[in-house]
Amino acid sequence: MTIQLVDVTMRDGNQSLWGATGLNTAHMLQAAALTERAGFRAVDFTSSSHMAVAVRYFRNNPWERIRRMRAAMPTTPLQLITTGLRFIAWQQADPEFMRLVYRCLQDCGIRRFVVLDPMHEVPAVIAAARIIKQEGEAEVMAALTFTLSDVHDDAFYAGFARALMASPDIDLFYIKDPSGLLSVDRVRTLAPAVRAAIGNRPLEIHAHNTLGLGELSSLEAAKLGISAIHVGIGPGGDGSSLPEAERMVANLIEAGHEVAIDRATLRQLSAYWSRLAFAEGLPPGTPQAFDASFLRHQIAGGVMTTTRRQLEELGMGDRLAAVIAETEQVRAELGHPIMVTPFPQMVMSQALFNVIGDRRYAQVSDQVIRYVMGKFGKPTRPVDRAVEAAILDRPRARELANEGDFPALGDLRKTFGHHMPDEEFLLRAVMPGDQVDAMLAAGRSRATYTPEAAPLFKLLRELAARPAARDIVIDRPGLRIALHAGASL
Repeated sequence: MTIQLVDVTMRDGNQSLWGATGLNTAHMLQAAALTERAGFRAVDFTSSSHMAVAVRYFRNNPWERIRRMRAAMPTTPLQLITTGLRFIAWQQADPEFMRLVYRCLQDCGIRRFVVLDPMHEVPAVIAAARIIKQEGEAEVMAALTFTLSDVHDDAFYAGFARALMASPDIDLFYIKDPSGLLSVDRVRTLAPAVRAAIGNRPLEIHAHNTLGLGELSSLEAAKLGISAIHVGIGPGGDGSSLPEAERMVANLIEAGHEVAIDRATLRQLSAYWSRLAFAEGLPPGTPQAFDASFLRHQIAGGVMTTTRRQLEELGMGDRLAAVIAETEQVRAELGHPIMVTPFPQMVMSQALFNVIGDRRYAQVSDQVIRYVMGKFGKPTRPVDRAVEAAILDRPRARELANEGDFPALGDLRKTFGHHMPDEEFLLRAVMPGDQVDAMLAAGRSRATYTPEAAPLFKLLRELAARPAARDIVIDRPGLRIALHAGASL
């Protein structure tokens, strides 16, 4: 059986290793031709939160990014992962609003959707898949989000998959292991159980390498009828990301599998991402030693990276171990939510508040309050009663209990005007207006990027920011760059 690969570098690799802020549109466009030529089954390209990062941090238009990447990669499906009827904002949106979201995404070029419900609620997945199919021709992949608990056994996942088989709108499935917990022994029982439930629909595997297990589990899955393995390329693989692509291909071939990939192009692509990571100061993923503590706290790699950075910025880097220990306790008190977006961010942020605050649960985010209220769905287990009382017995909880639902599409149209373009309207409906204004003012994103020139442009930007710097000229054989007062880079 031929194994296909899904490239996660631009979305999940970027998120897991570089806090989702490592790559801008130009970085991605420069990689498009090689990515297209390599022959991937699909590219894990974006999510609604990833789109928000494009606006907030880079002033890149995320709709334009999708269109331009689709034009540059006409035969490789661009994939978006969604938690169903949500777009950027935490609230579950009006179904007609989401209908417009899914229509615009497909019009721009998204050809594959992952529908992930953190609570594994069958009606929610089926409803999202139905709307996606009604608004275009993209394929829909349902996520079986792996975690370790006495609830989430093989029968649980097989039953969930079997229930989703009732929907004609779900084309394929994947085992998603965001925390890298899936062992070789477990995949030997889980993959056959799921395959028996889904018949001839394809099954893929997305196993993070945070504990060093992802590569071995993926290789074992290849023996069990998995159709595609998700990988990160070069510096965008390993660590808390997915297994590194070139090594995965070599191991698959060594095991006797055929792999649908152009290895020479893959080497070129890996070299590009390596040059970019070096130029931009992005730490490459590295093979991980096994750390049994992850089996308890189950913290996803991207959240761990972000929390470590936050603590260092606060001058409290030495408190990371305490935050990790507190995360395990908070997760248990909140009913053991699966540590997949948005729950790891919520749980670990609460742990951070508990560690640096005067007392536990003195400060609680709105998202945690809403979670305890049941606005994200029914927890795996009931929330600890004492913690539930501590969270809900505060003025902010009473305010949130009375907040309205996500506005209806018609009401939002009245607010922003019926003639506003759909893409701008969808961003303004869920993001701060000043961020959207700044994105629009920035104009069209650059299409090219040269890693070797990045340090030079960084120097010029730093010099241009100094009040004393007026006219700057760099003159050397074969290169002359002049930056005049009032110019921008």
